[in-house]
Amino acid sequence: MGELRTMNARRDPEGRKRALAQAVVEVVAEVGVGRTTHRMVARRAGVPLGATTYYFPTLADLVAAGLALVSDSVGVELERWRVAVEREPDGLAEVLSRLVADYVADQPKALLEYELYLAAARVPALRPLARAWLDGVHLMLAPRTGEAAARAISGLIDGVMLQAVVTGEAVPREALAVAIRQLGG
Repeated sequence: MGELRTMNARRDPEGRKRALAQAVVEVVAEVGVGRTTHRMVARRAGVPLGATTYYFPTLADLVAAGLALVSDSVGVELERWRVAVEREPDGLAEVLSRLVADYVADQPKALLEYELYLAAARVPALRPLARAWLDGVHLMLAPRTGEAAARAISGLIDGVMLQAVVTGEAVPREALAVAIRQLGG
């Protein structure tokens, strides 16, 4: 896959940018944001080191490109959640607890997305991209639960997902459903 990405990137400047964005996602997944370097990303993308700084002058710019790529998949995930919630008008707590459990069951993907999500705490330029998840969950829940409950449930979901990513343990679905119901869901 890397060889094909390298060949496409050489002929196409936009292809190089995409290859670099994908490479930063892969590098962050392996070593975390704090240990990611331009050199590691260039090597993974199969491009000269100068290409990374040509397209992305700072490491924050490069990480932002990776976050934007992941943000696209977050939009797809949020849409999947929205559809699932709409299909179950009476079982919001159960649907949400199942969705959370399913999400963190893919530990590598969840870890990667949380790495990039938490990078926004240190890099203010990344915050608008990281807010896509927060705002998306809130907008999905608010019409059903009200503003305050939507914020509380969104925070609960984030906390449960983060704990599951950190511990590697499964989400306690029934306990989560009970807590969501108590918060107004």
